[in-house]
Parts: sequence; structure tokens; C-alpha cells
Amino acid sequence: MHAELRALRAPVVFDGTRFVPGGATVLVDADTIVGVEPYDYSVPVACPVTTYDGTLLPGLVDAHVHLVSDGGLGSLERAGEQSDEQVDATIAQSLRAQAAAGVTTVRDLGDTRYRTLAAREHDEPGLPRIVAAGPPMTVPEGHCHYLGGCVEGPDAVRAGVREHVERGVDVVKVMASGGLVTTGTDVFGVQFSAEDLRLLVDTAHAEGLAVVAHAHSLAGIEHALAAGVDGLEHFTGLVEGGVDVPDAVLARTAEAGVVVDLTFGFDWDRFDAMPSPPPNVLEAMRRTGMDPRSAIAARKQVAARVREHGITMICGDDAGAGPPKPHGGLAGAIEDLVSAGYPIEEALASATSLAAAACGLGAVTGSLSSGLAADILVLEGDVQSDVAALRRPRAVLMRGDVPD
Repeated sequence: MHAELRALRAPVVFDGTRFVPGGATVLVDADTIVGVEPYDYSVPVACPVTTYDGTLLPGLVDAHVHLVSDGGLGSLERAGEQSDEQVDATIAQSLRAQAAAGVTTVRDLGDTRYRTLAAREHDEPGLPRIVAAGPPMTVPEGHCHYLGGCVEGPDAVRAGVREHVERGVDVVKVMASGGLVTTGTDVFGVQFSAEDLRLLVDTAHAEGLAVVAHAHSLAGIEHALAAGVDGLEHFTGLVEGGVDVPDAVLARTAEAGVVVDLTFGFDWDRFDAMPSPPPNVLEAMRRTGMDPRSAIAARKQVAARVREHGITMICGDDAGAGPPKPHGGLAGAIEDLVSAGYPIEEALASATSLAAAACGLGAVTGSLSSGLAADILVLEGDVQSDVAALRRPRAVLMRGDVPD
């Protein structure tokens, strides 16, 4: 028997796709899962067994974070002006908050100066692995322009993608519409010409990189779909007078196999404590006739229709984008999917196996399967009947390590 072999046992076990009938015993050797056996499995002699009375599941995958931002007002803007040392300290703080909430993998979609790529090589045990996009690609004065990813015109687009490739990004993030936290950008319109956006996507694809697009507007969603992106972030569907994602657009999304992340999860206490929403949020409220609560309710209806069309939904929460989006808040996004009508198994899969696959890590993490990383979350309570159990992590294993 390997000296590092150990077993974790629980009566409620979600393996990344389904709940295992009767619970399970998960065998871990160092940093790898080596077996998923019945609950009453007789483990090898001298193999230590830890028995929990709650839920055991794969570590969560937060598919949309901004590690360079601490979630304070203006923190994304400030990141573009801070020193590397200041940004690195915020990244480390953000990773620790994610780990404490049971997140074992993050996909960073809003970096500055490629600092998350440096953090990707961290050697601190117990921190989440990072999938990194580098600075998001945007137009001059466009959404998140202060993070340094501005390009315009064919030559600049090609050069921008080439720089991202040379730096070693895992995915490319592009801003197809304006953003709610960047004053002066058009949240109801599009960014990039159709030709430039298509060129950006084709150039990234030629380098073997997937492209995910920020798209709050319905026009931005259609713009990104026409360009051939692989994923759509936010998928809000803002139009004058409200939120609208027509069935025809959902059908196109499904047919193209595009993965959608509605970036749910909203800390209402933090929102209500804000002195005032950002200017672009106020403008969106005026033009849609909705406040944030009614907008979230409308977006949950969109989420239900996304499911009806068979579109793959993954879970990210835009952590760090502002006060209502703290790091470690992915439980709220999963809860929102459940309240939108997703069965608990599908909601959990969106934040484990499906998110891992969308991040290119389906053969690495996201499921309780032999040969995959020992990224494991233990919750107090039965998450099948109480989704709020996600807010009560009891133990987190990060590639077999337990954070301090």
C-alpha cells in the first residue's frame, strides 16, 4: 500500500454528473483520486479513513473571475495603475478567498500585464489552479481598456493575439459589448467591427486557443455568435426596454455548440451598502426600466430557456468585478441556477465537470474519477435538499492538499 493512500467517506456524494446511490468511499493517493467505491467498501489495512456526515463532491470551478481585483468600487480600474507587487498581493488574496469557499480551479478572464500567468505557477499549497486569459482584448476606450488589451484594425488584432499566444495564455477573452463597470462604454451596443472580431477569433483558433466573449447586449451576443466564438459570458440580452434573448438566438447558440455562462451570483447586502451604483449601471436601469433585482429575475427566465434549448451552461460569478461580486461567492451563482429551475445535479455539474471541460481541464479535474486530481470539497449537510450547504464548506482538498 502507498504510504499516502487515504480514504474519504460520505453518505451523500456527487461525482460531477450525478449523486452516487448510497454514498461512496473515495480513495486518494497523494494528489490523485485512485478509486470511487461503495460507501461500505473495505479499505486496505492501515489506510486511514475520514468519515463525514455531509456531502462530498468535486472541488468547484469558478469559470469567470478577476483575480487582480479585490471587488471594491473601482478595483478593476485601479489594478491597471498598480505596481506588479500590489497586483500580485491582490491575486494571492483573491485565490485564498476562493479556496476557502471550496473553489479549486478558477478561470481568470480579466488580467493586467499578464500577472495571473505569473501567479499560475504559484507554489503555495492549497491554492486553486488558474486558467488564464491575460488582459481582455478590447477597443481603445472600450470595456476594461485600463487593463491594457486594446487593439483596433487588422494589424493590431493579429499582433494582440500573437502577444497573448507568446505569453502563454490558456484562452482568449474579448469584449463584444460595453461593460457595466466601465463608464462611457455602450452596454447596449457592440465593440469591434464585424471584420476585426472575426479576424480575432480566427487568429486565436489557428493558434489552438478558444475565445470567450463578454456580451451584455443582445447585439453583442449576435455579434459574437457571427464571429464564431466558443463561449459567451454574461449573455444578458440587454435591449431598450428590458432583457430579450429570442428563441432564434438560443437556437443559433445551441447549434454552434457555444457554452454559456450567465455569471450569476449577487451579494445583495453588499449591493445595498453601495453609496450608488456605477454610472453605466444607472444608465442601464434607465434604458431597460429595470432595477438589478428585476433584471436578475428576467435573466433567470433566460437561464430556464437556455436549458430548454440544450445549451451547455457553466458557472462563473464575475468575482472581483465590484462589491456585489466578492471572491468566494460561487455558491450564489449555483443557487441562482437552482432557483431558475435547474435540477441540483445540473447546477452542480455546471460548476464542476462542465466548467472543467469548458476550461480544457475535463481530463484533469471536475469529477470524482480515478486518475483525476484530488480536488475535493466536503460540505456540512445534504446539498440535495439544501443548496445553501454550499456555503458551509467543511474541508477542501486542493490536489490532495488541505489549505491552512
